[in-house]
Amino acid sequence: MRPLTEDESKAVFTKLANYIGKNLVHLIDRPDESYCFRLQKDRVYYVSESSMRLGISVARPNLVSLGTCFGKFSKSGKFKLHITALDYVAQYAKYKIWIKPNGEMPFLYGNHVVKAHLGRITEDTPEHQGVVVFSMNDIPLGFGVTARSTVDTRKLDPTAIIVFHQADVGEYLRDEDTLF
Repeated sequence: MRPLTEDESKAVFTKLANYIGKNLVHLIDRPDESYCFRLQKDRVYYVSESSMRLGISVARPNLVSLGTCFGKFSKSGKFKLHITALDYVAQYAKYKIWIKPNGEMPFLYGNHVVKAHLGRITEDTPEHQGVVVFSMNDIPLGFGVTARSTVDTRKLDPTAIIVFHQADVGEYLRDEDTLF
């Protein structure tokens, strides 16, 4: 397990900033203890510094996981955020979308969010912005990227796509062999 290089850090923080904006500082400088990002086998982990110090004593080939997996780097060097980061991303999300109960299952099966399923949306959400998708009971279901801004969504027909699907909690079941 090693620290991220400058290019890797830039890719991770750029992706996270798309979802949580300036709240990114709260991930690193937490009041309970400080946390950091570490890389192990192309996967980025969010781990407390005390756990990281304990993990150093384990040899790299024997270390499977440590902390919370935030995502992984593809072969081309792009960072893909995993659903395992949802709890942290939802906590600090700048823009949020709530979907109606009849839209939860289609989203959890990997489909995009259409306007007919939209319950609420954060005001002034720009186009192509990362958003966290919640149920109407404030349970985080996943995250995606807005297809239109808040102003534009009001003019659309009910079948128009509002949020492009990125990840959802249904991936735990669909992709359980490749997720971890």
